[in-house]
Amino acid sequence: MYGLIGKIQVVPGQRDALIAILLDGAREMPGCLSYVVAQDSTDPDAIWVTEVWDRQESHAASLTLPSVQQAMARGKPLIAGFSERCETVPVGGHGLATVP
Repeated sequence: MYGLIGKIQVVPGQRDALIAILLDGAREMPGCLSYVVAQDSTDPDAIWVTEVWDRQESHAASLTLPSVQQAMARGKPLIAGFSERCETVPVGGHGLATVP
């Protein structure tokens, strides 16, 4: 499996709008096992996105999907920057199959 965890800094006052765009654009992504968008508990202008994919190639392919391309275009003006990013290797957990 392949995982990503990233923190996005949002233009002040636009967090809810960006969350809605990201969640709308994340529908029907082949190979996506989990896609969670969360509000940062201490920064009103930040969100965290946690993704789990069956493999890294599925994540790369998702970036070419029309729904993802449209979400990126709509969301880009609301993004002030990216402050943290971490690639992970998920091994299991609630809702995920355990990898031997």
